[in-house]
Amino acid sequence: MSPAWRRLLRPARLFCATLLATNLTIAQAAEPDFYAGKTLRVLVGFSAGGGYDLYARTLARYLDRYIPGRPAVVVQNMPGAGSLKVVNYLYNAAPRDGTVIATFARGIVFEPLFGHTEGTQFDAARLNWIGSIASEVSVCALATASGVTSWADMKRKPFKIAASGVGADSDIFPVVLRNLFDLPMKVVTGYQGGADMVLAMERREIDGRCGWSWTSLVSRNKAMLDAHQIAVTLQIALAKHEDLPDVPLVMDLVQDPRNLAALKLIVSRQHVARPFATAPEVPADRIATLRRAFDAVMRDPDFVAEAHHLALEVRPVTGDEVQRLFGEIYASPPDVVTRAGELIKEKP
Repeated sequence: MSPAWRRLLRPARLFCATLLATNLTIAQAAEPDFYAGKTLRVLVGFSAGGGYDLYARTLARYLDRYIPGRPAVVVQNMPGAGSLKVVNYLYNAAPRDGTVIATFARGIVFEPLFGHTEGTQFDAARLNWIGSIASEVSVCALATASGVTSWADMKRKPFKIAASGVGADSDIFPVVLRNLFDLPMKVVTGYQGGADMVLAMERREIDGRCGWSWTSLVSRNKAMLDAHQIAVTLQIALAKHEDLPDVPLVMDLVQDPRNLAALKLIVSRQHVARPFATAPEVPADRIATLRRAFDAVMRDPDFVAEAHHLALEVRPVTGDEVQRLFGEIYASPPDVVTRAGELIKEKP
């Protein structure tokens, strides 16, 4: 074919290519939505009845409204090892197609950073974050019958604290407090979730909890507060909660700059208080779909009203923000990471 003919045919070829691409786009758009007829599973790393479970079930009631194809949304509990079981499942065994999301202890993905690798079978950097419903304040709260009703009491009277397992706030925060302030505290591990810990308090098996979400306490156990059966003795967060102006904040009790920087790294998990993630290798468009749906639920007036009725705090953090936060955390200076690792480590 002569060069002249090639020049004449070039616009025709370009037109055909454009037409083909347009038809392909139309065909793809006309295909059934991926989630149509499917089930989206929301896994909870704790037993039923606790704060993580309540947040997940409330989210699940609205999530399908904003996912094209309106999949069925089912909540399933998968407790074990302070929610490590569900993270390992999400990373290793869950489908890579965006049909499974999970919520788990906010601190569990920090553990490899601090040298706690026992039982971990995941690379935190490869999880895909959907968002967090709240940024929160955790507290220490003890049964008044224990005689430990203030921060001053915690420093001088022996007491027992319940914990669920390695990586959960209920385990990490008591150990950090004991290491920083040499508290006469015994940590009793093995509880499956918040409801079990409260039951243990009522049975006098333990005296209280540290790393107890304030919103979870108010939504599930406000009657104990109103009846003065428990006393809130300390706030664990970067800033005080407006409901607790007179309760000491742990950040205000540390003077050493290195300890303070390490504590800030540990406590920063509170900013991602109720996290949701999906598995690695999920297609980017489905991650985007899940993130958009999550963000839309956070603005849904029915969801906000129900959360308010249940005393659940809604201070959402987007999936993009969560992904960025973990990037920054894992880029922390080595000396600060080292000190943080020392603080969360059980002493012999």
